[in-house]
Amino acid sequence: MAALILFPAIDLKEGRCVRLRQGDMAQATVFNDDPAAQARSFEAQGFAWLHVVDLDGAFAGKPMNAAAVEAILAAVRFPVQLGGGIRDMKTVEGWLAKGVARVIIGTAAVRDPGFVREAAKAFPGKVAVGIDARDGQVAVEGWAETSSLAAVDLGRRFEDAGVAAIVYTDIARDGMLQGVNWDGTIALANALSIPVIASGGLASMADIERLCAPEAAMLEGAITGRALYDGRIDPAQALARIAKAG
Repeated sequence: MAALILFPAIDLKEGRCVRLRQGDMAQATVFNDDPAAQARSFEAQGFAWLHVVDLDGAFAGKPMNAAAVEAILAAVRFPVQLGGGIRDMKTVEGWLAKGVARVIIGTAAVRDPGFVREAAKAFPGKVAVGIDARDGQVAVEGWAETSSLAAVDLGRRFEDAGVAAIVYTDIARDGMLQGVNWDGTIALANALSIPVIASGGLASMADIERLCAPEAAMLEGAITGRALYDGRIDPAQALARIAKAG
């Protein structure tokens, strides 16, 4: 197994780093007015990847924080994965050309699975699918709508498509610091051959310990946001624990 990856998260709203509660744009806490500086800080702390979401883009269906993303890309050398508002090949091609290491396709994976297949074939290893679920059902349009599609069924659609990873978010846990939905995430990972990244609710070193447990060994890693920003997780301690597990 490859080493686990702990992805620090930068969520962009109106050009600033924010964290939401359960995906609610009205419940946004601003943590940094300078996303590029935040990205540099994460890189300096030793993280190997960065997870970025264009929140405004997720709602608008097109990139809305391009200037902030480009500033991040110019400021750091570690790979960046980006989601939010990526709904067509032109956008995929544009971001990859600008230096994004991996794009995450969410809403369009439900609406237009053929697009995901086309993108994954055109850019091997550079396309991930974001599955955001509420009570196991996939949510779309910036989590504003819940579909009738089960998360595991959406994941199975792409088993043979060459998708690099599934980013699985339990919306009820996101930004709530209640811990990751490990049971649901591990069950999804066991049901799929595509690597799964846990997202939503990572709250403490206890979650880092759970990530390092043998039962979670099939996961590619986990994303952490609010717990990093408010100091509940110490970067050096968390990265050292993950390195030990690897």
